[in-house]
Amino acid sequence: MASPKISLRGVTKAFGQKKVLQGIELDVAPGESMVVIGGSGTGKSVLLKCILGLLRPENGSIKIDGEETRDLSDRNRARVMRKFGMLFQGGALFDSLRVWENVAFGPIQSDGMAPAQAREVAVAKLGAVGLGPEIGDLFPSELSGGMQKRVALARAIAREPEIIFFDEPTTGLDPIMADVINDLIVKCVSDLGATAVSITHDMASARKIGHRIGMLHEGKLIWQGPVADIDRSGNAYVDQFIHGRAEGPIRMQVRKF
Repeated sequence: MASPKISLRGVTKAFGQKKVLQGIELDVAPGESMVVIGGSGTGKSVLLKCILGLLRPENGSIKIDGEETRDLSDRNRARVMRKFGMLFQGGALFDSLRVWENVAFGPIQSDGMAPAQAREVAVAKLGAVGLGPEIGDLFPSELSGGMQKRVALARAIAREPEIIFFDEPTTGLDPIMADVINDLIVKCVSDLGATAVSITHDMASARKIGHRIGMLHEGKLIWQGPVADIDRSGNAYVDQFIHGRAEGPIRMQVRKF
């Protein structure tokens, strides 16, 4: 079996007295698409930020290609970050930049690529997500939400990363556009041969883009397994979540009138 592309052991993260991650154990194989599901406030985004190095866990190990990343110097951190691409939840496009400049931002700012060459890269990546070159000259405000998400995906793959992170990739989209984005994610990750880590509460998305699914609850990954096994997980928490049932072991804090 190949060594994990990403490996977490005993990862904990707290904010004051609030323990958000409580001993996360996770391996993601090269070329695998791992999806972490869970309700709001369960620590999904914190987990992603710890892997990315945006947050530092109190305890545990986070290895990328076998290299410990918890205490890297700034220079080595930048080298590891070069492997990453990121699709942010809201797209996070720069309003003041044209679409092609958004897509080319990484190649220009991080790689020092000449603008003319970077524009060619941007046009190619826009094409990979089904957008024509004419879209490149528009501003994000001139695009629909679905098109903005596609531009954000083009930006995430612009530097041909080895690992791509997806933060709630279908949030705010109608079901049809969400399915379009899911298909594009599958295609782009496959074309790059990349490893993917996604966080979502959208089960349709999780089933389509993931090879494996893990469920995060109260700071722990309480179940992991192939997508095909999730309907027979044997875990009451997983069963309640994937079917969206109000009644079950997961208790929502709802004030009764």
